[in-house]
Amino acid sequence: MTDGPEPLSAVAREALERELTDLRGERATVAGTLEDEDYEGDRADQADELQRATELDRLDRRISEVEGRLSEGAAAGPPRTDVIAVGSTATVRFEDGTESTVRIGEVAEALDPTLVTADSPLGRALQGHRAGDTVAYRTPEGSGSVVVVSLGDASP
Repeated sequence: MTDGPEPLSAVAREALERELTDLRGERATVAGTLEDEDYEGDRADQADELQRATELDRLDRRISEVEGRLSEGAAAGPPRTDVIAVGSTATVRFEDGTESTVRIGEVAEALDPTLVTADSPLGRALQGHRAGDTVAYRTPEGSGSVVVVSLGDASP
């Protein structure tokens, strides 16, 4: 990671924007269920009201986090192309000779097999490296290494 604002890939930006839309919708729904301040129900009603207020607070915090990350990503500009960083795409060759194009991202996406999160062992190890570098990394299953073949998207 860098000392300044971290770039945000287009895919991560889209995912965060979708999450923000969903959070705002959920927040509006929860806020609509809160009663007037003057409402005095029984203890069960009051407990339920408190639970919804707590949920509203959680949603507000997450909305603030997502908005902050989107703002930070906009301030950082596009991902770097000279070294691997968050938002970069790189082709790497594993020890067994297989090659794979991976994208360093911060938002885990279950349907994206090319995504390597920035805080994973391989993602952390790759950051700051260039084409031609051999990069060692350690996982709970053991150590490994890759050679950075190229930077940039290999897909059309």
